[in-house]
Amino acid sequence: MAALTDAGTLVRLAYQGLVILGVDADEVLKRSGLEPEKLYTSNLRTQFSAQPKFWQAAVELSGDPCIGLHIGEHMPAYRGQIVEYLFLSSISFGDGLRRNIRYQRLLSDALQAQIIEGSTPYLTGYFNNNQYVTSHLSEAFTLGVIKGFKAFTDEAFKPKKVIFRHSPNTDIAEYERIFDCEVEFNAKEFRLYFEKEILDYRSLNSAPELLNLHVKVAEDHMARLQQQDLIGDVNSLIASMLESGTASLETVAAKLKITPRQLRHQLKSADTSFQHLLNNLRHSLARRMLSKTDEDISEIVYLTGFSEPSTFYRAFKRWENTTPVEYRQRFRSTTTTA
Repeated sequence: MAALTDAGTLVRLAYQGLVILGVDADEVLKRSGLEPEKLYTSNLRTQFSAQPKFWQAAVELSGDPCIGLHIGEHMPAYRGQIVEYLFLSSISFGDGLRRNIRYQRLLSDALQAQIIEGSTPYLTGYFNNNQYVTSHLSEAFTLGVIKGFKAFTDEAFKPKKVIFRHSPNTDIAEYERIFDCEVEFNAKEFRLYFEKEILDYRSLNSAPELLNLHVKVAEDHMARLQQQDLIGDVNSLIASMLESGTASLETVAAKLKITPRQLRHQLKSADTSFQHLLNNLRHSLARRMLSKTDEDISEIVYLTGFSEPSTFYRAFKRWENTTPVEYRQRFRSTTTTA
């Protein structure tokens, strides 16, 4: 299964909150495995598994045991993305909320939010029992959601009560000051309660005539994520079969329970091919083993799934314009000089 990722927008908002608080935001990113210069990469997705490292670094560098709460307080509202467009092109806030829940993966693969409608509606299910969820993430994300809802409703949205699954990181009074409502902890599930009437609210900035356009954009984004899932799954299966030499279009398709023709078509739609993915994995593994291990080249030939050394040598020459032996020697010479 492909690794869970978050939209780059989420880390950008947290980054801005850190900057406002005077915390070394670049160092927080580096400690969580993200280079600051990549922050504004188009269509950026960050690894959800990096969340604990991000928040640990934020706590350490700020000295604030409730850094998520204070980042959420200071970070800007979520604006200018497909989520906002879907809200503002919907007939009402409730319509936009229901629609966005269908596309919540655009924010994070880990999101499993639901809206429970009744006399006092509430949202629940954020990051259900995921091992990488921290209290800081939950608090910052919830404040981000509330800020977004206020922006989409011309500040009409007001939370009635917030219930968290984790224990508080500071005095309850601090939470109630920032959330401006009752806040509870140590519950079985997360809940964000709000007034029923807000579901019928229509923003002064709404543009329902653009709904079809924005839904199409959302669908296109979802399709790209599904293509990335497929590529991730195929890469994982190829990697598991390399040593045995059984990595083929047919064997991978069988594992995915689709026909080879379907797999070929789906990969073509994602602007790649099985052979391209196979070559990339072999190339990457060969470079890593030649530069970072002392494995015999005969062993590397076997581990990269080549049937003959001569085939491996020809492929590597094509990839790097040098032989495996020369590549290893050149890399070691560079490392020694440094």
